[in-house]
Amino acid sequence: MKMQANQIRPGQVLEHQGKRWTVLKIQLIQPGKGGAFIQVEMRDVDSGNKTNERWRTADTVERLEVRERDCQFLYKDDVGFTFMDTETFEQFVMSSDLIGDQAAFLRESMEVTVDLIEGQPVSINLPAQVVLEVVEADAVVKGQTASSSYKPGILENGLKVMIPPFIEAGTRIVVNTAECTYVERAK
Repeated sequence: MKMQANQIRPGQVLEHQGKRWTVLKIQLIQPGKGGAFIQVEMRDVDSGNKTNERWRTADTVERLEVRERDCQFLYKDDVGFTFMDTETFEQFVMSSDLIGDQAAFLRESMEVTVDLIEGQPVSINLPAQVVLEVVEADAVVKGQTASSSYKPGILENGLKVMIPPFIEAGTRIVVNTAECTYVERAK
């Protein structure tokens, strides 16, 4: 299925140069002069090799049709990440290479969608938002306006995210998993 390059998201599977690639990271770059382009970090599904590609935002790319299965994340060990198909109760392991940066958001019993190509798991799709606790937050700097100032905070999974000044350590917040950004204080 053809789609524009600016619609590429982490976790999607693309066909490029005769190979199947799982998208790991995307970065939209808007230079001061010329048109915007998108830089995509991808991993070859078969060999595990990584590559970076750049496309203009108007370029088209081939997205592979994948079968999605609702699964539950069970645990992580030395072999990889173990998931269970919620329909058939079959368990399977995915390597940390396939999971990539999304591993930081995985919690036991979390419901995810796993993409399969020819029965082989190639990527996962996390929920759009997760609730995490802030374990470390910088002090508020006096004199900054509350509307535009953000401070760095460290989450329970070790990721750093910019949070509003009123968020303190111990507060649970909602985080956007695709962009790793603060959304709101958890209720």
